[in-house]
Amino acid sequence: MTPTATAFQTPTDAAPPKLSPQQLRAEQERTLATPRRDYQPAARALFRLMDAVYGERPSLSKFKVLEVVARVPYQAWENVAYIAVTHRYSRPGFARRIFGRVQESRHQQDNEQWHLLILEELVEASGRRESVLRYRVVPQVLACAYYWLSWLLYTLRPAWSYSLNADFEDHAEHEYAEFVRDNPGLEDQRFEGQFAAEYGRFESVADLLRQIAHDERVHKHESLARMEDPRFR
Repeated sequence: MTPTATAFQTPTDAAPPKLSPQQLRAEQERTLATPRRDYQPAARALFRLMDAVYGERPSLSKFKVLEVVARVPYQAWENVAYIAVTHRYSRPGFARRIFGRVQESRHQQDNEQWHLLILEELVEASGRRESVLRYRVVPQVLACAYYWLSWLLYTLRPAWSYSLNADFEDHAEHEYAEFVRDNPGLEDQRFEGQFAAEYGRFESVADLLRQIAHDERVHKHESLARMEDPRFR
């Protein structure tokens, strides 16, 4: 059910698959039954910091912050790959493989961007007022720090950066699944957002969040597949 990425493969249909309501429920149960990864210290520190600033309980506003941060490893990897292409364009075969990595990172960024836009819309529709400092300024600071950490790890040893991203995506996957489980009223909320045509149409907000959780799992498995490739160790 869950696809994994092949090293240096140029994606043809890069977006994670959209699942039926029955599949989404099954995948949510699968997530809830799967233990979380043994997160590395940097990931645990980030999650604790977010809990301290935004509370330990998941919320749509907290998910929005997660998605601001979630995009930046893919941006960092794309940046490093572009630098590699710039210095190795005289080797067309190698450059082509690296450019395939650029395209894959861009597709992953786009998927996370849809998550952010949709969550912004859901928060706005809820009428919740958010602090500019906590929900605009702090997320950008976190994203900047996480970008440079991901960039540094990737330049030192790509597998380290992929491992950190796998931790982050695993955390997000479980947070979304638990939020849906703990908020049964989401089953009765219709999802009719302005981005439905681009991202997908769902019977409820619960199914929408289940799909986002599954997307995060797909990204996690993509990072895990990279870690297993000897070229990234």
